[in-house]
Amino acid sequence: MRAYILAGGEGTRLRPYTYTVPKPMLKLGGKPILQYVVENLKRCGVKDIVVTCGYLHEQITSYFGDGKKFGVAISYSIEKEKMNTAGSLVNCGRPKETFVVAMGDHLTNLDVADMVKQHRKSGAVATIAIYHAKTPLEYGVARLQGGNITGFVEKPVLEHDYNTGIYVFEPEIFEFINGKEDFAKDVFPRMLAAGKKINAYVFDAVWFDIGRVSDYERFVEIFDISRLLGDLKD
Repeated sequence: MRAYILAGGEGTRLRPYTYTVPKPMLKLGGKPILQYVVENLKRCGVKDIVVTCGYLHEQITSYFGDGKKFGVAISYSIEKEKMNTAGSLVNCGRPKETFVVAMGDHLTNLDVADMVKQHRKSGAVATIAIYHAKTPLEYGVARLQGGNITGFVEKPVLEHDYNTGIYVFEPEIFEFINGKEDFAKDVFPRMLAAGKKINAYVFDAVWFDIGRVSDYERFVEIFDISRLLGDLKD
């Protein structure tokens, strides 16, 4: 099975770090974020990988090469302009079989093999990995009606289902992509309007989107502490 890793963004929210390094190549624990993505795909048995990249792409291609040293086969689709998530696939050629799409800047241990298995059983054109998370509020919440307080909920827990940007598709998905489009904003709404089924693969394992400077700096600290503790144990 083939996986497409989307790694072409400029990572503007992570500046100044991304002025000279593409976001997927920012390091955590001594290796690029993108390497964790590749390693998780390999762990799940996906070893045929296409990386779509544009911004400072030379750093990605020179580090990963043909993928052999990572135990996979990697090829590249170099974008000369911003293509967005769905548009990135247009220049890669249309695969003939089920395929996976993942972002190059997320950390996860999602079982892609299990996701593919569920996708095939669903009969859907698309399956989205949905991360189920619970967020406790720090404050009590008042219930209001007509200007009066009717009750209180002390530190309620909000539940969310996040689109992780990890997908399993059938080749039919290309019939819903028009140029430089985004999956969530353009393609999926078009599919739903056409009556197409989109399957949800809900999981609560590890998933992090390192989208802001504060996120990245926090993870750098976490990884550094983890490595230090490992050294102390030795």
